[in-house]
Amino acid sequence: MRRRDFIVALGGTAAIPLAARSQERVRRMGVLMPYAESDPDGRAFIAAFREGLQKLGWTEDRNIRIDYRWAPPGDAKLRQGYAKELVALQPELILTQSTPTTTALMQQTRTIPIVFAQAIDPVGSGFVASFSQPGGNVTGFVSMEPTFVSKWLELLKEVAPHVNRVLILFNPITATYAEYFLNPFKAAAAHFNVEAITAPVRDTSEFTSTIAAQARAPNGGLVVMPDTFMNTHRVEITSLAARYLLPAVYPYRIFAEVGGLMAYANDILDNYRRVAMYADRILNGAKPIDLPVQAPVKFHLVINLKTAKTLGLTVPPTLLTTADEVIE
Repeated sequence: MRRRDFIVALGGTAAIPLAARSQERVRRMGVLMPYAESDPDGRAFIAAFREGLQKLGWTEDRNIRIDYRWAPPGDAKLRQGYAKELVALQPELILTQSTPTTTALMQQTRTIPIVFAQAIDPVGSGFVASFSQPGGNVTGFVSMEPTFVSKWLELLKEVAPHVNRVLILFNPITATYAEYFLNPFKAAAAHFNVEAITAPVRDTSEFTSTIAAQARAPNGGLVVMPDTFMNTHRVEITSLAARYLLPAVYPYRIFAEVGGLMAYANDILDNYRRVAMYADRILNGAKPIDLPVQAPVKFHLVINLKTAKTLGLTVPPTLLTTADEVIE
C-alpha cells in the first residue's frame, strides 16, 4: 500500500466510534431478593445498588448484565429454585440480602462470590468465619447488632414510660438468628424493669391473636424483630398495633411510613449503595476472602407524630430534636 493510501485508511479507522471498533466485554452477575417483584421497597433497594454501580462505571446492557430473581420470604421452594437457577448461570458474583436467601445460595455454591447487602449475625449463621477474615466465598454488610434491642426499649420507655410489659414479635422460620436478639432483649428488659415476652409467629394468621393477647392486660408494648417476613407484612402489623393501642418500636423506616410509632435501625439504602463497591472490586479481581464484613455507618430514627397522638402519647421534645425524620 502506498504511504498516502495508508494514512487515509488509518484516518478513516480513527473516525469510527470506539464502540464500533471494539466490543466491550459484558460482565454478568445475579441478584436474589427476598421480596416480591412488585414490592416498592425491594425495588428501591435495587435502584440504590444500581445507582452505586453506575457511579463506578457499570451500566446495565452496556458492560454488565444483571439477572434478577424475586422470592418472597414465605416461599422457601421458590427461593431454593431461584438460587439454583442463578448459580447455573455461572455469574461472576451474586448479590443477596436476607439470611434465608444467603443460606439458599450457599447450599448451591461454595465458589461463586456471594455478597450480602443486609445480614444479621453472619458469623452465627455460618456465612463467614469472622468479620475481618470471612474465610470463604461470602462477604458483605451487616444491618445491626444485638445491642439495638436495648435502644428500642429505651425509646419505647421514653415515649411510653407507663409500659411495663413488652412483647418481641418474630418469625423463627425466617429469623433463624432469633436468639441473637432474644437473650439481649431479656437482659435489656430486666434493666428497664419491664417483663419480657417472646412471641414467635409462623404465619400472618397468627398476628391478630398474638397482638390482641398482648393488649388484653394494661401497660403493654411491642418490639418487632428485624426480619424480611416482618418487613413484608409491615402494614398488617402496624395496623394491628394501632387498633389495639399498643406503643411499638420497629426496626426500619418503612414501618413508620405506614403508621408505625417509631423506627430505629441502619439505613438499608446506604448499605445497598456501599455494597456496589464490593461488587466493583470483585468484578475487578478481588476475592470475598479478602473483603472484610462491614458494619453499618448510617442510622435513622423516625417518629410518626400522628400515630403518637392517636395513641395519646406525648413525644419528649428532646427526642423529637434528635430524630432524623418526624412524620406528622
